[in-house]
Amino acid sequence: MPGRRARTRRCVMAKAYLVGSGIAALAAATFLIREGGFDGVDIHLFEEHDTIGGSLDAGGTAQAGYTMRGGRMFEAEFRCTYDLLSQIPSIDDPAVSVTQEILAGHEDFAWDDVSRLVDGAGNIVDVHSMGFSDRDRLDLARCLATPEARLDGKRITDCFTDHFFTTNFWHMWCTTFAFQPWHSAIEFHRYLKRFIHLFSSFASMSGIHRTRYNQYDSIVRPLHAWLAERGVTVHTGCRVRDLVLAGPGTAVNRILLARDGRDEQIDVSPEDLVLVTNGSMTDASRLGTHTSPPAPGTARTSDAWLLWHRLSRGRDDFGDPRVFDKHVPESQWESFTVTAKDPAFLDAMEKFTGRESGKGGLMTFTASNWLLTVVVNRQPVYRDQPEGVSVWWGYGLFPDKPGNLTGKPMTECTGREILEEVLHHLRFDEELTARVLEGSTVAPCLMPYITSQFLVRRRDDRPHVVPKGSVNLAFIGQFAEVPDDVVFTVEYSVRTAWTAVAELLGLDRQPPAVYKGHHAPHVLAEALETMRRR
Repeated sequence: MPGRRARTRRCVMAKAYLVGSGIAALAAATFLIREGGFDGVDIHLFEEHDTIGGSLDAGGTAQAGYTMRGGRMFEAEFRCTYDLLSQIPSIDDPAVSVTQEILAGHEDFAWDDVSRLVDGAGNIVDVHSMGFSDRDRLDLARCLATPEARLDGKRITDCFTDHFFTTNFWHMWCTTFAFQPWHSAIEFHRYLKRFIHLFSSFASMSGIHRTRYNQYDSIVRPLHAWLAERGVTVHTGCRVRDLVLAGPGTAVNRILLARDGRDEQIDVSPEDLVLVTNGSMTDASRLGTHTSPPAPGTARTSDAWLLWHRLSRGRDDFGDPRVFDKHVPESQWESFTVTAKDPAFLDAMEKFTGRESGKGGLMTFTASNWLLTVVVNRQPVYRDQPEGVSVWWGYGLFPDKPGNLTGKPMTECTGREILEEVLHHLRFDEELTARVLEGSTVAPCLMPYITSQFLVRRRDDRPHVVPKGSVNLAFIGQFAEVPDDVVFTVEYSVRTAWTAVAELLGLDRQPPAVYKGHHAPHVLAEALETMRRR
């Protein structure tokens, strides 16, 4: 139910202005209506690109090849996300919510990964053991018990010996969540606590939930449809350049933007709300093709970063964007989407893994210089995907290293060359390899900032969702600070959105607490048993 203050704002015709149209902004708009009592016509989203959805993207065609920068995994304790989507009709059946669709899909088509790691000889690795030494177990327990404040400015490598980064656990952990050894110990620490309840099923990935289709079709399209029905306006091709702030406290009184080559401004009253998605992990992404690599060059900074730089200048309460957007070599990796018109690859993977297509989970090639990981999700991956066409996806965490087969950095490889590298690690015979290559189209995507939220930081480098003293301004998305929860998840963005709406409107109903399995004795016991396996 809307809070009392929300009704007061509504009576005076308050408006809400949201910068960005990713999951954080879409969720915030939904919460403004559902929790805050706003009319949809009073909510405006400003998106600099021509398409909405932010990092939850999916495009292309079966003829030219599909493209998808990344995929998102869910789990049972994504409390904010499942609450949000519980009232949003799914794209296939309006009588079924998106949450119900995801949970039903998990019941019918859960992952049961038996080939999580594949070695240099093309053999499936036995991951019953995490590969820990006694020192690794001690260091892991110590990291889990360390207060977060003592991890300020530290890297994961500061907490572990070299051996830890050779274990089965690390190979699975880093490729599931996209961690690198040089990333923030704070974020690694949070992930340990947040997902410790998944330790016992980590190898099989059976605790992971997936959407029915790609994230755009399954989440963005239903949310956008729900918002559009209620009159919410999304202004595409509209760049917010700056916000004019005034005191006392922090109040936005003007929005400066550019649209169709013309500068505009919007006057903002203290009763209005301004929610800013600061930063972007998929900013400056560059697509390649089956016959050409992603275009080289310096990453272009978008208004998502520039706006944050302008707002934080001369302030210590708006975080420090330089921590996250000035270290591309430490935040970059490359993904690729494969569109196949021949079932040869999926058939071969079913034979190799013993699992039906879509139930096998992630597969990482431990000897790959790029540290390649691939996944075949349930088909169709796209709602408009025709019969006889399949789509699968993969990524490399070390794209600057020379490939085992190509001898070139992944960043310099065509889509076909990336596929050749994958097939090299699978050790398929020449006939099968040729057939897969002939029937596939591969679209690579280089993402300079994709793990920028994991970079080494200190506690104040991200702004609080609602900065102290703020009257009508909030930050949402992956670069706003929420204690205890973990970035690089849909849940984190949704939680920031709900937090922003609840705090700015003074609502009684707050977001559900972050799940803390590390406080549950049975969860700790299962995790310890997993760590002890030899």
